[in-house]
Amino acid sequence: MSSVNPALEHKNPAGVSAIGLKVFFNITKEWGLSSQEERNLLGDPSRSTFYKWRQAQGPTIPRDTLERISYVMGVYKALRILFPTLEQANRWPKKANSHFGGESALNVMLKGSVMNLADVRRYLDSMRG
Repeated sequence: MSSVNPALEHKNPAGVSAIGLKVFFNITKEWGLSSQEERNLLGDPSRSTFYKWRQAQGPTIPRDTLERISYVMGVYKALRILFPTLEQANRWPKKANSHFGGESALNVMLKGSVMNLADVRRYLDSMRG
């Protein structure tokens, strides 16, 4: 079973890259993330690749990066379901959380591993029931 969002599974890799990155950067803007935090969530691509992606001019994203974007999208969607307002949903990633040993979900996701992103996603999915 693939962890990549079915909406991102497509036969046009350039189109998938463009859509995935656009959604990713819209989410991280709402969360108020820095460029370094964005790079970290994307798997730490080179600076030049990252800035090309940001300008929608970069190379097609690799599957690992697509998987990371899919997890971020899942976290965002779960938060929108769990919280009544966009403001509450967008504040949650930076709030301390006892489930993560007092760390914020964002700090967990920024540790760099796809598994960290998956852990946050699984936690939110379990909260949804």
